[in-house]
Amino acid sequence: MKVAVVTFPGSNCDRDCIYVMRDIFSCEVHNVFHKEASLCDCDAVIIPGGFSYGDYLRAGALAKYSPVMKAIQQFAKQGGLVIGICNGFQILCEVGLLPGALVRNRNVRFISRNVELRVENTETAFTSAYEQEQLLWIPIAHAEGNYVADDKTIEELESSGRVVFRYTGPKRQDVPDGNPNGSINSIAGIINEQGNVLGMMPHPERASDERIGSTDGLGVFRSMITSLQQDASYAALTV
Repeated sequence: MKVAVVTFPGSNCDRDCIYVMRDIFSCEVHNVFHKEASLCDCDAVIIPGGFSYGDYLRAGALAKYSPVMKAIQQFAKQGGLVIGICNGFQILCEVGLLPGALVRNRNVRFISRNVELRVENTETAFTSAYEQEQLLWIPIAHAEGNYVADDKTIEELESSGRVVFRYTGPKRQDVPDGNPNGSINSIAGIINEQGNVLGMMPHPERASDERIGSTDGLGVFRSMITSLQQDASYAALTV
């Protein structure tokens, strides 16, 4: 199984993603630089967190024009699995693979801490390893993680089960609703209409090894691998 992990100038979570996919799940991993036009015949794509191009203009705005994004857009349109984490989520919104946008946190500050998430939909290629409404302990690290969209888009996301993760806590004096950044409806992660593209602000790769305090993020990557294996088995049966 081949996984492409994309690196932009300013990416800082690419090595974490490579570690999880290569050393924990024994996948063949290709580190794809932003100037490349090919994804190395991969089975899945990970767009990691960081500060692509220094987040100039706004987070993810310049990464939209990197050569590799054309290949990623084509890959996604053909049904390939794509996950964008933190800055990757912002990039996916910028290129239109996911609706809405990520804007400044409501406290206008960078937030870096663990948060509690609730799994809202387990019938996706990214969440099948979890239980419905399972609570996860996963870190966030962002200044522009406040998910916004127009009312119609929010209604469509909610009614079609495309809100995959939602912030639930911990509730603190400065965050009485458990929503750290002010995202509409406490949205932490969404999928596209076809179900093959996920964007999430929390970092599952930073919660994938018990040595760093949590393995709650492993389910995201395990779900992806299971989905790809099932697709491969189906393809083999239909040959």
